[in-house]
Amino acid sequence: MTTSQFTQSLLAIVSDLSQPLSEGERYQRLLRAVKQVFPCDATALLRLEQNKLIPLAINGLSEDTLGRQFDIDQHPRLAAILLSRNPVRFDADSPLPDPYDGLIDVGRDGLHVHDCMGVALHIDGKPWGVLTLDAAATGTFDDTRTTELEAFIRLAEATVKAAELIRSLETRLQHEHQVVQAVLAERSGQTMVGKSDAMQVLRREIGVVAESDLSVLICGETGVGKELVAQQIHQHSNRADAALVYVNCAALPENLIESELFGHVKGAFSGATHSRAGKFELANGGTLFLDEVGEIPIAAQAKLLRALQSGEIQRIGNDQPLSVDVRIIAATNRNLKEEVSAGRFRADLYHRLSVYPIQVPPLRERQRDVLLLAGFFVEQQRRRLGLQAVRIEPSAQTELLRYDWPGNIRELEHTISRAMLKAKSLHPTTPSLLHICNTDLNLNPSSTPIVSSGVSDALAAPEVVNLKQATDDFQRQIISQSLASNNGNQAQAAKDIGMDRSNFYRLRKRLNI
Repeated sequence: MTTSQFTQSLLAIVSDLSQPLSEGERYQRLLRAVKQVFPCDATALLRLEQNKLIPLAINGLSEDTLGRQFDIDQHPRLAAILLSRNPVRFDADSPLPDPYDGLIDVGRDGLHVHDCMGVALHIDGKPWGVLTLDAAATGTFDDTRTTELEAFIRLAEATVKAAELIRSLETRLQHEHQVVQAVLAERSGQTMVGKSDAMQVLRREIGVVAESDLSVLICGETGVGKELVAQQIHQHSNRADAALVYVNCAALPENLIESELFGHVKGAFSGATHSRAGKFELANGGTLFLDEVGEIPIAAQAKLLRALQSGEIQRIGNDQPLSVDVRIIAATNRNLKEEVSAGRFRADLYHRLSVYPIQVPPLRERQRDVLLLAGFFVEQQRRRLGLQAVRIEPSAQTELLRYDWPGNIRELEHTISRAMLKAKSLHPTTPSLLHICNTDLNLNPSSTPIVSSGVSDALAAPEVVNLKQATDDFQRQIISQSLASNNGNQAQAAKDIGMDRSNFYRLRKRLNI
């Protein structure tokens, strides 16, 4: 590249600093300029959050890379880059594993990276993240001029700082310093992965309601991530420093719901050998998350409503009321309006809970988010299985995008875990690069595996002539498979196959399962 072309590239990025660009577009323009000045196959910008590097923008890498999180302890090359104040170059014969092996889009015959370089970016004297450059051809960076590289480092840091400042002005939810953001992200347990329009709408809804004390009702299908939404609301609320207390209403025995929510004193009932605080007391000053709130029996709903209306609770066996300051977030996969019409849910409690309803989109409406989530789950499972690198083949990516995902994110996570185990089992020794193919996924877009298998088996067996027996056998198969996939959790198994918990228990008993 000539001096004039290099100068033009610099001026273009400088000009972008004053343009009203989104954070993603600003970073993408930076990476395109990097590839123009320093020809390579791939480049990426990753931000440091706690002990992980999170990809914000990529160019030349597989799309699922954006869903991955690179643990610094697991990736010595990234650690070396982050710890150095100078550009770091890795020789083609470097023994250190490359985090991008299998992720560069250069065809199956050239999957492994041979020439790698990276620089650490610092903002206000503190490490912010890294910029990486990778090529499949050895010697690509031999003629890189230090002065040009240093200029681009400074420009990349200026771009990042501008994006950070703009972001802090555009939203109150992200106005804190990156270190504070990382602490909050850790407290929430997980991050929300996805860039689809539906996820952008969901993030805006969370931002609107988070800092208020309004009750929130999170609605959505099984497996869409309602608990994660609740965590995000709490994390960005004024109560973030207090507790987020979780209650799985579907798993509470009917005779213990009041004790779980409000507590009891010693001797209040048989088995109450000591006093115990309820979930409301534990959440005082913070947030109480009532998951699967539609499963609470009608009799217990009245007691819950009184607590929400008065802000006071009573431990079982104690007449002295306790004042509590609790923000309520509830979640359900049921249509509570229909439950109210059917007389199974109190209308006054429904209106008390649904002051601000939020609908979590199913995975089939989140476009290409499935690839980002797949990358996220691949990276999680890669660490658990002790694998060096994992590539989701294009054919598998196509299958992931075609499938309807009736079980949503939970089904995707389980599918990725199974696929990696299947792919790994085909090798007598652990490979340096594991390929996930569409055959490993075993997806059938036209139907769910359980129903397809069960119905075909029942209909195809000519010896079955008793309809009741065939129906019972089919129900046994469905229930047994659901229990197995949920590690014996009956409440969750009932939820997954769309049955009321009490009906599930009775049917299981009748079928001797």
